[in-house]
Amino acid sequence: MRIGILGYGRFGRALGSLLLEAGHAYRALDPAAEIPGEHQAASLQDLVEGQEALVLAVPVPALGRALLDLRPHLTSDHLVFDVGSVKVGPCALMEEHLGGAIPHVGTHPLFGPVSLARAERPLRVVLCASPRHPAAADRAERLFHSLGCEVLRQSPEDHDRVMATTHALTFFIAKGLLAVGAGAELPFTPPSFHAIAHTLESVQEDAGHLFAALQNENPFASGAREGLLEALSAIHKSLAEAAETGGGEQLSIPDLGMRSPALQEARNHIDVLDQELVNLLARRTELVLRAGRAKAELNLPIHDPERETAQLQARRAWASDAGLDAQGVEEVFRAVLRSSRSAQGNAG
Repeated sequence: MRIGILGYGRFGRALGSLLLEAGHAYRALDPAAEIPGEHQAASLQDLVEGQEALVLAVPVPALGRALLDLRPHLTSDHLVFDVGSVKVGPCALMEEHLGGAIPHVGTHPLFGPVSLARAERPLRVVLCASPRHPAAADRAERLFHSLGCEVLRQSPEDHDRVMATTHALTFFIAKGLLAVGAGAELPFTPPSFHAIAHTLESVQEDAGHLFAALQNENPFASGAREGLLEALSAIHKSLAEAAETGGGEQLSIPDLGMRSPALQEARNHIDVLDQELVNLLARRTELVLRAGRAKAELNLPIHDPERETAQLQARRAWASDAGLDAQGVEEVFRAVLRSSRSAQGNAG
């Protein structure tokens, strides 16, 4: 497909790269961003002309103005979709400005520049179809499938309800933790904090405008925040009462070890870790393929013995530092490297 992208911020750039990898051509317009010359549109008319789809990659508060400016250049042959993190408002705006004349659909890619750079998989997209344009939803779904995405269909209201208690609350909690110094350099952290630290890192890497949009543009976010604050206040009060009375057993978090044998618990954790390892290998393979494409552009061979030797030496050192059998870990990575060479060779 030929795609026009209005808005070339972090997500617009990342989407452009994803489109190119899948064989789609794109043109972009954003007066505040630096766009490669071969992809830069000179005007809104230039952005729209000859394109099959128009992606609205602008902040949610700017969407109404963008639709007003675009509308005179659009025809019934175009497919228009937004990529915002909330859906009730954007879908209503597209219905208002585009109506039945211009095919449109609301979408929310559940990935961003950071997850793409890390080759995290799977890529998922929520699609909110307009009742007036079912064919537009099918076209958008085919496009995202071509990018390697899984597509989930939801109504705008159901999407925003889920996002209010997941995405919006995650950012809300993370901002609170950062405000009390949880994201600062700490001398040590317990394992229970590691996942939270990863969340804080992800939140800090997202665009600054996203926090306000998630909280203020989602009609269900305020209620979710109030519910969380009420629950935390009740827990805080119960803890204070327990400290005075010496009780508090009812406040404990259920222990998996009390409900299942130690062996089954260990096996369950091993299965979870193995699944994480497989997911990490899939991400590594994606990065390997990306490196292979870069090698091809430079006319470099797939096999780089010097780099592989250095990699194995480094991994042996990591294994020793972790108290593992260095030779055993080297054998694992030799198998991983063989798989990497195979993947690059098959891709070529």
